Amino acid sequence: MPIIRDLAALPSTARGGAVAIGNFDGVHLGHLQIVNRLLERASEVGGPAIVFTFDPHPVRLLRPEECPPPLTWTERKAELLAAHGVDKIVAYPTDEALLGLSARDFFDKIVCEALGAQAMVEGPNFYFGHDREGDVELLGKLTADAGLTLDVVEPYSSGEQLVSSSLIRRLIAEGEVARAAELLSAPYRIRGMVAHGAGRGAKLGFPTANLEAVDTLLPQAGVYAGRAWLDAKPLAAAISLGPNPTFGEGRLKVEVHLIDHDEAIYGRVLEVEFLERLREVVKFDDQEALVEQLQRDVGRAREIGKVD
Repeated sequence: MPIIRDLAALPSTARGGAVAIGNFDGVHLGHLQIVNRLLERASEVGGPAIVFTFDPHPVRLLRPEECPPPLTWTERKAELLAAHGVDKIVAYPTDEALLGLSARDFFDKIVCEALGAQAMVEGPNFYFGHDREGDVELLGKLTADAGLTLDVVEPYSSGEQLVSSSLIRRLIAEGEVARAAELLSAPYRIRGMVAHGAGRGAKLGFPTANLEAVDTLLPQAGVYAGRAWLDAKPLAAAISLGPNPTFGEGRLKVEVHLIDHDEAIYGRVLEVEFLERLREVVKFDDQEALVEQLQRDVGRAREIGKVD
């Protein structure tokens, strides 16, 4: 789905519908509750279902030291939202002009004038306008005065846990990728550029793609089973994330072994999703012990990440 970044060039097909504004980082089950209500309201008003998000997150400009690593890059976020029925994605470039708008000006200029919204759907913790001065109570008054409907969707819980981007971020940072996948709309995925490494994996019989310039949160160090996506084609993968103590390397690396695939892919972008954490990173006594463990890791990863 094309991402709309310029409201001055907004197509008529992106006006007059239902709008949800927010970061939607990770696109988790709580976000999908909002999306489902958004689709209902869009159908009722006979217009598009629109998600309006920000690129980058406003906190990155206002308080960069407090901004956590994102869970999704913008194109991935749009892909996930579109897969669940959203018609249009606006990723508005965050700048000082946007951050300086009062809550009322944001509502008038963005929601009413630019998007021509007939309905809005938000969570209870939605804030908007300069210094987050607007909340859902003010939004309720503004929408009522403008003749828009407003739905406030309650947070979603899984068991006793409130599903949020913060929870997902903590689970991933702790290596709990399987649990995170249960709360996300799809398994957790990163992307990076394939760069040349030491070539040690190939010599051991397990060539790896070394990822650099990963722009989202990395899971806890460990060995994982997952899938790699190369040119939109899924491949089972074994992923090593962390240092390589067996060979005296302390630098954190992301190394992906594409199972049953031997094509050179240097310089290409590779997307990798994490399905299950297999073990910690450990130092082996010798190369033979390492190879034996890699054989077991790849066997498990092949089974877990197999593509039907």
